[in-house]
Amino acid sequence: MVSRRLGGVGRFEPLVLAALVWFLGKFLRYAFPPLFGTLGETFGVSRTVLGTAFTGFMLVYAAAQFPTGVLADRRGSVRVLVGGSLVTAAGALVLVVDSPFAVLAAAMLLIGAGTGAYKTVGVRLLSRTYPAQTGRVLGVFDTFGTFGGVAAPAAVVVVAALPPVLGAPWRTLFLAGGLASAGLAVAVAVRVPRYLTGDATGDERYAAGSEATAGRADDDGSETTSFRTYVSLFRKPRFTAFVVVTLLFSFAYNGAVAFLPLYLASETALSVALSNLLFSALFVVSLIQLVTGEASDRVGALPVIVLTISVATAGMVAILALSATGGPLVLGAAVVALGLGAHGYRPVRGAYLMAVIPDAISGGSFGVVRTLLMGAGAVSPAVVGYLSETVGFRAAFSLLAASLGAAAALSAVLWIVDR
Repeated sequence: MVSRRLGGVGRFEPLVLAALVWFLGKFLRYAFPPLFGTLGETFGVSRTVLGTAFTGFMLVYAAAQFPTGVLADRRGSVRVLVGGSLVTAAGALVLVVDSPFAVLAAAMLLIGAGTGAYKTVGVRLLSRTYPAQTGRVLGVFDTFGTFGGVAAPAAVVVVAALPPVLGAPWRTLFLAGGLASAGLAVAVAVRVPRYLTGDATGDERYAAGSEATAGRADDDGSETTSFRTYVSLFRKPRFTAFVVVTLLFSFAYNGAVAFLPLYLASETALSVALSNLLFSALFVVSLIQLVTGEASDRVGALPVIVLTISVATAGMVAILALSATGGPLVLGAAVVALGLGAHGYRPVRGAYLMAVIPDAISGGSFGVVRTLLMGAGAVSPAVVGYLSETVGFRAAFSLLAASLGAAAALSAVLWIVDR
């Protein structure tokens, strides 16, 4: 009886480890925006330069989505997750040493490349391992990841108050992140294959290090799958329209999270510390993903998508409208609304895409979509940084609100057509 219970718990080990990897990836990503003020003063660079560096991070992250998805289709998800974690560890550990801004920017690119494997490959692994509970499992996965965004700004505040260990206090964050990433790489390589090998609900090619699986043909019977096969889904108007929804959302969301702490500190009466805490609140509410993921399994993805993007739009509009007069509670409520909608949308998006993409090309095709949406999100910090210095922060955030509104409208049209 005891061994049976342990076996039941053990089958969730791939979920737990994949979620921890995603948590750390998001932690390292969202440690940068709260540090923009400090980094600008330390290196003597402008918001445009910082935004461009973060855009470079996101562009590399976006570019990694398709090739890592293809590698997962051909060589197994475990190998790709392990490799990505080791690259991320290397990038984080580079930041431990005092160095010029160019080294910081290069390390950001390295972290972007490593973490670029996490979401596409993680979703592929989990959707095949838990096919009957995809929405629920991806809700847990995304919630773990999003709490990396909760921990990052809080950790920045805490570390800033501690005695420096490695020169600038913020470098300690990246030392811890690099070591943790290397440890997780080892854990995934050692622990995950033993639960997935021979598992009827999983992909046998997830067994890392298995020479028998390394040269196996793809699910469509060929050793290689052409790029044309991966993008063939874009011939379907509804699929392409949904990808446009994801692009609009990604542009708005990534621009908001890159500059929300600085926006609140600059355009409202809130202090820098309070602005960072509200930034954490944006991620705390990510528990909503557990609810929306479950709801998508029960009532379908599109109605949940329409609701969540609409709530996110309302939150962004409220932040703009209340910037001049709103206090901490009112602005906090607007940030929470943005977070509820944005995070509620994310697992449902993944569940919808994995439901409509054929299994044989799930990694590569999902990687193509992820590359596009993250590419749209990647250019956003540079655009927002530039607009904030030329026409003002409010104009920049108004563009983000318009993008969210367009995504909500288009998703509503898709839902109506689909009914």
